[in-house]
Amino acid sequence: MTTTKISPARHRSLGDQTWQDQAVCQSTKYNDVDPDIFFPNPDETGKIAAATALCGQCPVRRTCLDAALETGDSHGIRGGMTEEERQPLQEKLANRLDYSRVNDTLAGRDIHLTKTERRAVVYAAYRHGLSAERLAWLLKITEEHAQKLLRKAGRALRNRGLAQTRKDVPLHAHGENLGRDDFGTAA
Repeated sequence: MTTTKISPARHRSLGDQTWQDQAVCQSTKYNDVDPDIFFPNPDETGKIAAATALCGQCPVRRTCLDAALETGDSHGIRGGMTEEERQPLQEKLANRLDYSRVNDTLAGRDIHLTKTERRAVVYAAYRHGLSAERLAWLLKITEEHAQKLLRKAGRALRNRGLAQTRKDVPLHAHGENLGRDDFGTAA
């Protein structure tokens, strides 16, 4: 499981593209940027260096990278990374667990979550006693499905607690090691 330690100041909401207005790669009348430098051929090292240098100055670089990963955009330089550099991140995306995303979702923000983050939201909702109605609203699912997820989370946490208890209990009362001869013989 991949855990993110450095997160953006704010996560991109579902369907939100307003962050692009703050991107350094956007051409303005004062800053003419050639969009072709963000789509270089693999052997065009000059264009790659120029594009990654621009990305290095961008205030929304992390948001751009997240958007590229979440939408599966595999073309060009996004978030300061080439297609080849983003590929391993794309493969690990389903297992990403960024607690700031989980917390933002629990606070009511409508952001993109991975499967692992969605599961963490369900567990947190169960632990904090959120209603199925609230969980359904947070995850954009039916209330019946939310109830099912909460029951499943409750069983999983309860079973995890039972498994931990079994590990702590000695096999027999005196705590001494049992040998082969202590088990008797079959008739």
